Order: sequence, then structure tokens, then C-alpha cells
Amino acid sequence: MKLLLGIVVPLLSLASAALAASAWTFDDATLTIQGKGSGVGGGVKEKLSPNSPLASKSVALTSSDTLKITLTTKDGKSGSRPHQAFLTFNDQENGLQESFAFNVKESGKAKIEVTQKDLPYQLLTSSKPLKASIVLASFGSSTPLNQHTFDLTVETDASAPPAAPSAPERYTSKQEIHHIFGSDPKSPPKILSLVFTLAILATLPALFGGWLFLGGNLDHFSKAFGASPVAHGLFFGSVVAMEGVFFLYYVSWNLFQTLPIAAVVGTVAFVSGSRALTEVQDRRLAGER
Repeated sequence: MKLLLGIVVPLLSLASAALAASAWTFDDATLTIQGKGSGVGGGVKEKLSPNSPLASKSVALTSSDTLKITLTTKDGKSGSRPHQAFLTFNDQENGLQESFAFNVKESGKAKIEVTQKDLPYQLLTSSKPLKASIVLASFGSSTPLNQHTFDLTVETDASAPPAAPSAPERYTSKQEIHHIFGSDPKSPPKILSLVFTLAILATLPALFGGWLFLGGNLDHFSKAFGASPVAHGLFFGSVVAMEGVFFLYYVSWNLFQTLPIAAVVGTVAFVSGSRALTEVQDRRLAGER
């Protein structure tokens, strides 16, 4: 029994130590600074280490450059995909920070591209190099990684400096808003209204002449009102009333006064007109013209 405990306990201790020693890291990391039109062999190319930053001077990024990083994320010794994988830039003066997410595959192969357009104004105008760190973390007991890997110097174009962002809007009291409503619409000139009125009146003789030419029979006037006096009376009255509504709208009424009255008169005209036309149809079917 003592022998068994002497074997099992060290094994468990070794397993616990192995689990506790598991940590996130990366391998095969390459940093490339490639300018626009520089080709495959142009630009800067550096190897990144998960243990120490670049020993050389800081990497420069101009307005036409693209910073590219490729690497393989590992949980211990095997390639794996963490839940969080970021390239983080820190301003050494004021502590401001901006992070960019890696595009990581299930195998752990990861890549990222950053240009000056992606950086905020505060980092673009920093007087000191930005500290670039790679951050890897995930669920479980593996130790996360937050490693400073290189320094980045942002070299902006002097002829086109970055534009300062506008101040954010604060939720404070604003100036009082005074609503100024437009003046009421004015009637058209009287001479214009008179011209159109005379034009409409001039068509009445043509209308009556057309009725006489087509054989209009005024002798049925009394017969129509005798057969259906309410329908014909309401229909004729609704037509006259609608003309009166339009006249009042032109003279003094507004739209809110006109619409309810026009709706009532229109309803009466529709109902009475259908009854009146039914009576006219009955006389036509009886052969009366």
C-alpha cells in the first residue's frame, strides 16, 4: 500500500505540474512592413519572439505602408485557436491603447494587417514609439500571454497630416429652440383666378350644345324627380355643395376644415348618385329616352 501511494502521488504531482505549466505562446512569427508598390522582396521583414522584443530599433510605419504579422498560436506545444488573439498598441506617454484582432484558424495559423488608417488620431500623433504587444488568452487553466514584441514609430505625411477628430457631443443643456412657423399660404393673384373662372364659364355653352347635339331630353326632368325625388335632389345638391366647399376653401377655409365637410358631401354624392343612376337605367331599359 505504501509502495502504491509512493508511485501514484508523484505521478499526480507531475501531471498537475504539467497542466499548470501549460501556457499560451506563438511560433513562426514574422513581421513585414511593405510599402505600396514595393513588391514581394521590398520592405522590412523581422522575426518575432514570444520571449523578448526586437533587439533592433523600432519599426517605422509610413502612410503608404502596410504592417503584416503572421504566426502560429500554441497552447503549450500544440497549435490551437485561442478565444482572444490581439495585436495591441500602447502609447507610452498617456497610456492610451488600441487593439486589433488576429484572424486565427482552428490550426492556430493567424495573420493581421494594419495601416495608418486603422490607428486613431491619438496614436498617430504620439511623439514616442508605440509599444506593440501580442495578447493570447482563452478559457481553461492555460496561462495567457501578453508579450511586448516590438516598438512601432508612426511616420505621418507632413503634406497631409492626420485630421483632428471633432469634440464628442456632451449631454448638457442646449440653447432654447424657438420654432418659427411659415406664414399662411397666400391666394393666387385675382387676375389669374378671374382668367380661369372665365375659361370655365366659356365651356358651359359647349357643354349644353353637346347635350342638344346628342339628343338630351329635358322633358324627362319632371319624370326623373317624380320617380326618385330624394336621390336626384340629393345628388344635384351634393354637386352644388361640393362646389361651395371648394369655393370656401379658396376664400377662407384651411385644409383641416375642408376635408371633413368634403368627406360628408362626397359620401352623400356617392350614395344618392348610385340611386339616381339606377332610376335613369330603369327608364333606358323601358325604352324611354
